[in-house]
Amino acid sequence: MFAKSRGYILYGFCSLLFTAGSAWAQISAIEGDVKNTDGSPAVKAEILIEREDMKGTYKGAKTDKKGHFIYNGLPLGTYTVSVFINGEKRDSLSHVHTQLGDPVKADFDLKKTMEQNQAVQKAAQTGNFTKEQERGLSKEQKDALEKKAKENAAAMAKNKELNDAFNAGKEAMTAKNYQAAAESFEKGAALDPNQHVIWANLADADVALAGTKSGDEQQAALTKAQEAFQKAIALKPDDPAYHNNYALALAKSKKFDEAQAELTKAAQLDPANAGKYYYNLGAVLVNTGQSAAAEEAFKKAIQANPDYADAQFQYATALSAKLTTDKDGKVIAPEGLQAALEKYLQLQPAGQFAEAAKSMLQMIGATIQTNYSNPNAKKPAKKN
Repeated sequence: MFAKSRGYILYGFCSLLFTAGSAWAQISAIEGDVKNTDGSPAVKAEILIEREDMKGTYKGAKTDKKGHFIYNGLPLGTYTVSVFINGEKRDSLSHVHTQLGDPVKADFDLKKTMEQNQAVQKAAQTGNFTKEQERGLSKEQKDALEKKAKENAAAMAKNKELNDAFNAGKEAMTAKNYQAAAESFEKGAALDPNQHVIWANLADADVALAGTKSGDEQQAALTKAQEAFQKAIALKPDDPAYHNNYALALAKSKKFDEAQAELTKAAQLDPANAGKYYYNLGAVLVNTGQSAAAEEAFKKAIQANPDYADAQFQYATALSAKLTTDKDGKVIAPEGLQAALEKYLQLQPAGQFAEAAKSMLQMIGATIQTNYSNPNAKKPAKKN
């Protein structure tokens, strides 16, 4: 009786051991090393393990100072292992099958991954994948790349049509066929309304077209030009040329206050060429009869560029409105007028305003040099 009882106890103990051993044998582990793109160990990278054959997510593993991680206590199964650095997913391994015994390796070389991704992206642009690259793509990646390839093909076709329209417009402008140019640029703007260059060229074409019209037709073309300039500026507000050309279009419609604001903006955006913009502003103000304001604009033009000959002459012309005479009838010139005229003659001794400048100097009693020369002109080479 006693011996039989011991047998039962022993049998039960062995059964317990067998059952416990079987449960322990179902536990597996995944370990690996993570390297940064520079080859250094990725420290404190977060590891996310997700089961593929049934629901299950395992978090908490992090790499140590050597970039190593291990996650014990995983049920046998198939997993996707992902690595996160600073909260950003950097890479993942799918179909990792765990096993009994030693941990399954899941290493991450982020430099190699980056290079592979760059190669895949380059291949995606042409559609020429290597067999190895194709094997490495998931169904979702293949679908996404196929969609991207179709989008790229459509974009290339659209870009060709856009370039053709733009080039046709430029050729028509060169041939002075402004109506055809405007139509080509309008086609380009319809294809891609976010191209500021196309809107600016359309505006230039409409301004040129307005020059061939009169009355309501001319104003309609100018209105279209101004609208196109507005769209170009909205897309690229820091282009001084757009503001300058828009101002000139506004001036043609006698919108002088708006033109003045645009030219001032152009000068602020492009101080190196401010002389040109202030000169244009002065011309606009002269045409509106604002002589005092025009004088100030031309003064700013020569301050920005003292060698701007035409600005010197126009500044002198604006100052001539302040000529007075004394009790003896002698003409008294305002300060700056004589200097501006002499500077013009130095810069342009045979220029279009040379004779007018000399006449004004004679009128104010200034001595006129018989031989003006441009101090900035290149001197002839000496003969040996």
